[in-house]
Amino acid sequence: MKAKLILASGSAARQNMLSQAGYSFDIIAADIDEEKIIENLIKEKESIGDISTHLANAKAKFVSKKHSDKYIIGSDQLLYIGDKVYSKAKNKLEAQERLKEFQGKTHTLNSAVSVYKNGENLFSFKDEANLTMKLMSAVEIESYCDNAGDILTSCVGCYALESPGIRLFKDIKGDYFTILGMPLLPLIQFLDNEGFGL
Repeated sequence: MKAKLILASGSAARQNMLSQAGYSFDIIAADIDEEKIIENLIKEKESIGDISTHLANAKAKFVSKKHSDKYIIGSDQLLYIGDKVYSKAKNKLEAQERLKEFQGKTHTLNSAVSVYKNGENLFSFKDEANLTMKLMSAVEIESYCDNAGDILTSCVGCYALESPGIRLFKDIKGDYFTILGMPLLPLIQFLDNEGFGL
């Protein structure tokens, strides 16, 4: 009998990716303070490119403590420009300011996934994508924000590529699943090797 999968994330995008790939899994969101972890890692001079892996590990490890016999999938994503790390916008006004700041610039999305079992890290992988927003007028940004809904505050970049948010960009370099928030293909390869293949 195959061990059960648990996704240690409340992200709808990650849940959809795993569901559409045909996996059966439970969802137990890890109760960790992500912002505090990020703040501490930055103080400790941790490479920004490695922070998403620390967060993915923290999520999977937290859930693994109570479900040690299961395969726990932790995943996280970080958005940054240079040395500046961004968190989710708190409201529509903050989202508008964020989009004004991003336009014409390239930002990086760094996504990581980890799998724990019995409290041990069995697998970790990280990847990054670079996205360049086009220049937009204040009217265009306001129109987008008026119609974007919850995406403005539920997604760190205030957009989702699988929505009209794709129209904000002039160039995208990187894996689609990495942009959505989890490097899916390497995870599938790992799960295949663990007996979760078709």
